Amino acid sequence: MGLEEQIQRLSSEHYLQVIGYRHHLHAHPELSFQEKETSAFVSRQLHALSIPHQTDIAGHGIVALLQGTAGESDHVVALRADMDALPIQEANEVTYKSTSPGVMHACGHDVHTASLLGVAHILKQVQHLFAGTVKFIFQPAEEKNPGGASLMIQAGALEQPRVQSIYGQHVQPFLETGKIGVKAGQYMASADEIYIKIIGKGGHGALPHLFIDPIAIGAQVITALQQVVSRSDPRIPTILSFGKMIADGATNIIPGVAYIEGTMRTFNEPWREQALEKITRMVHGISEAMGAKAEVDISRGYPVLFNDEKLTARTRLWMEQYVGKENVVDLELWMAAEDFAWYTHQVPGCFYRLGTRNEARGIVHGVHTPQFDIDEEALRLGPGLMAWLAIQELSYQD
Repeated sequence: MGLEEQIQRLSSEHYLQVIGYRHHLHAHPELSFQEKETSAFVSRQLHALSIPHQTDIAGHGIVALLQGTAGESDHVVALRADMDALPIQEANEVTYKSTSPGVMHACGHDVHTASLLGVAHILKQVQHLFAGTVKFIFQPAEEKNPGGASLMIQAGALEQPRVQSIYGQHVQPFLETGKIGVKAGQYMASADEIYIKIIGKGGHGALPHLFIDPIAIGAQVITALQQVVSRSDPRIPTILSFGKMIADGATNIIPGVAYIEGTMRTFNEPWREQALEKITRMVHGISEAMGAKAEVDISRGYPVLFNDEKLTARTRLWMEQYVGKENVVDLELWMAAEDFAWYTHQVPGCFYRLGTRNEARGIVHGVHTPQFDIDEEALRLGPGLMAWLAIQELSYQD
């Protein structure tokens, strides 16, 4: 039996165990930077496998190492899974439904963590068939700025030993189970959070000439800021969206303050800097011209996620070898953001998608929704594929 068949067999053998991991994690979700019990659960499984690891990295992160015994090699490949959940009340009626009110694994991080534990099982059993080191990164806080990835990097997760390449696997509810999606080069956007405070002068709505209306000014600001995108270089995908405005007045009360919150996403780092500066200047200029003051707070989010061209090209070939060429599909630019991007700015990385859709079973809902779930047949494929990619990358010689 060849290595590919061995890995596929082991992935199937551990399928039910991996589902058990996923159900436990899904039923006990924890928000970003609060993943204490999730981390403890992962640590227990690694202990059971006799895989050495460090805990409490950048909060509740874990880094584990598995050394191949087939020969000497200083090649190190990292595999990453995120562990945090979202502040969403789950609407699914399943046996593994979240037991934490208002908290749900609505982005599939329970799947990612369970799958990486499955990878650990597989690679432990074929440890004698590869040389080099696999570094498992179980990461906290993907969903919240500044992103757990940036903190893991600062804590040295890519060092000692130094990582040469890194893989990330993420569920994709728009791809049928059995399909794998990948894209070389730019894939996911940068993301910054924009918080604006318009400070006017509140008073009676019947006497607007005596006061400074922050709602009217805020409306002007939102409208004017759309030109940051509409009059920017059309060759650079950019989105500027405002999803929240709070002005606590009444039908006959002009409030003193209005709050506006939004996000900007793009695929060009120099333009990102220019656009954020332009947004800040415009908000202050418009507010001051209308007699108000403004405060602008920009929470810097994740950079552009860039899949290394060479790594992704050979990874695609290995994917086609494992699942069949017809099951590896091209992904388009994705305006959502992922803190895996931080890793790709440090070492060659490849972030790919695991299909989890099953229309026949009604598993069609997108991530970040109360109805999100996966076709768990994807967990028969995911761990084996990632284990296969790790071994192929460890044995690759440029």
